[in-house]
Amino acid sequence: MTRVAIIAAMPGELKPLVHGWQHEIRNGVHLWSSRSHDDEWVAACAGAGQPAATRAFAAAEKASPISMVLSVGWAGALRPDLKPGRTCNVAGVIDVRTGERFHCDAGAGESWLVTSPKVAGEAEKRRLAAAYGDAALVDMEAAAVARLAAMRAIPFYCFKGVSDAFNDKLPDFNRFISPEGQFQTVRFALSALVKPWHWPALIRMGENSKRAAQGIAQSLVDFLDEP
Repeated sequence: MTRVAIIAAMPGELKPLVHGWQHEIRNGVHLWSSRSHDDEWVAACAGAGQPAATRAFAAAEKASPISMVLSVGWAGALRPDLKPGRTCNVAGVIDVRTGERFHCDAGAGESWLVTSPKVAGEAEKRRLAAAYGDAALVDMEAAAVARLAAMRAIPFYCFKGVSDAFNDKLPDFNRFISPEGQFQTVRFALSALVKPWHWPALIRMGENSKRAAQGIAQSLVDFLDEP
């Protein structure tokens, strides 16, 4: 049996994909599973950042070994021409902390992604775009998943949906992420409530994130259904 692990950060990134799948929460990790013919798909998310992605990976492989792993979810654009809502098949991942580069397996796209230890705002996106000219996207988890796949010598792929544009002016989300990688929704909502100048950008980001999640789901179904 081929066992495919799909690692994300937040349940919202997986929602369109895992609708109807078996769901459980194990030690703070959300897990979904589905079987089709001789294949099993297991999706996991434990929060933002590489430590959370590592926990999600460990939970996904606990039952039995993984044959293939995919890092999926939302990412910020590092190019003005990369429009929100679009789904990208990533060619490789760069870890900003270590400088490591991980290539995705054959059939991946052309765009590279950088994994940062924090949510990249407008100024940080500009810095990353200048430092990593071949990168089109930024996230917080993919490098951890790529590293774990390399350690196990299993195929690694990465599909990311663009949630925010290169020039978007958004609040500092880092203030609302716990040390465990959990987004503190109530705290953020109360903060945003008294800052109406952020509302239009946040509404756009919510709409774009929903479209991106739907695009990720369709891309994964198309990809995993290939012979």
